[in-house]
Amino acid sequence: MANQQQIISGKAFVLGKNIDTDQIIPAEHLVYSLDDPEERKFYGRYALSGVPDAESGLPQGNIPLVEEDRFESEFNIIVGGPNFGCGSSREHAPASLDIAGVQAIIAPTFARIFYRNSVDGGFVIPYESLEDLSKEVHTGDKLEIHPQERVVKNVTQNETYDIRPLGSVADIVNAGGIFEFARKEGMIPCQ
Repeated sequence: MANQQQIISGKAFVLGKNIDTDQIIPAEHLVYSLDDPEERKFYGRYALSGVPDAESGLPQGNIPLVEEDRFESEFNIIVGGPNFGCGSSREHAPASLDIAGVQAIIAPTFARIFYRNSVDGGFVIPYESLEDLSKEVHTGDKLEIHPQERVVKNVTQNETYDIRPLGSVADIVNAGGIFEFARKEGMIPCQ
């Protein structure tokens, strides 16, 4: 996970509203071990494979997040519509995006459990935008997220959008997840 203080730059992958955890990583792909590096990479391959077409949220032209027979995406920033990550509480959803190479997700609202799983597991940084950027940004646009300035710069379109600060979760994000934060703060013993 990127440190929330650092600028994140890369290509945008734009999705629609109400992207649920079964679309992010379909249940049929929950057969791989997250602890085995050879199996873990398949979560990256199948990230967002449950989003079948533009009506369900895939970008125009039905561009997949991860190309067939690859394990990582060329897109490292997801821009979603409202209620991103709704559905079940599976932590495999933010983990699969992280494994696919996604560093951050920008959406106007997140399902609470997806937001917490993203932060607590140290997977991807969930930034809340003040407006629905899925209507402004296009898949493939080059973006820069500037956490200190609380803005997203669309380099391709020469536009700037506001994001909310992470607030109290910033310390967890910066530590790399809830367990690393707890170790750093002396709440649990270091390994």
